Amino acid sequence: MGAAPARGRRWPAPAKINLFLHIIGRREDGYHELQTLFQFLDLCDELEFAVREDGRIRMLEATPGVDPERDLSWRAAKCLQAASGTRLGADIQVHKRIPMGAGLGGGSSDGATTLVALSRLWGLDLPRPALAELGLELGADVPVFVIGRAAWAEGVGEVLTPVELAVPWYLVIVPGCEVPTGEVFAAATLTRNTAPTTITDCLGEAASITHRGAEIDSILERTRNDCEALVRGRYPAVDEALRWLSQTGVARMTGTGAGLFAPLGCERDARAWLERVPLPWRGFVARGLNESPLGS
Repeated sequence: MGAAPARGRRWPAPAKINLFLHIIGRREDGYHELQTLFQFLDLCDELEFAVREDGRIRMLEATPGVDPERDLSWRAAKCLQAASGTRLGADIQVHKRIPMGAGLGGGSSDGATTLVALSRLWGLDLPRPALAELGLELGADVPVFVIGRAAWAEGVGEVLTPVELAVPWYLVIVPGCEVPTGEVFAAATLTRNTAPTTITDCLGEAASITHRGAEIDSILERTRNDCEALVRGRYPAVDEALRWLSQTGVARMTGTGAGLFAPLGCERDARAWLERVPLPWRGFVARGLNESPLGS
């Protein structure tokens, strides 16, 4: 027996930003040792699921430019199905809102939401740490979306420590180009020897002791994105957009790009700057979140 197209509850898959990204080494297996700080945004993709009894995993609509069997939602469902031994399947529909190729984690977030949702809908009810371990097979960013808390991340991104951060409004710009993550990490000129830092050095001693939300501007002043110079050199649109965005104050690239963000004091200020974003760049305003709307 199959299933009708998924309708009903929509499961959120939030965007993320990397407030910084330090690459501290390269392992023998080719993966990079890094330190980063994740915060969620209230911009979300939304996913719908319908359980199938015939075991098939089916994407109801292909994401433009993505082979359905390379889609992280499809791969996450197949991974969970294989690990659990369930005979159930699912129809999956993804409503995309997060720009692709912008370092905002949309694909990883969709995969994480698929793991969490199907674990429940298939009656598996696996704990989040177990789902996060499965998620690591799909990509280094997937575990943070599964766990659902803003986090300090080390290792290849899977060693997570929850943190409490200030939650400003962000102006985010996508300058009209996609930056392949694999290209950036494979580049011979990528900086791979940044000295490790600590949570206390990054967030400030007062924040780590009192658990008061660490101020974003202060974090950005202490850190950098090791991929930024490389991407700016290869993608002039990123360089131009980041120069423009720096008029607002501190601005940075997220992940391996091409998305750029600037924290602003209030929603009104963020929206006033949004109205000035030059074409053909795309922009949006989003609030920072320390807890994913998917829950934790």
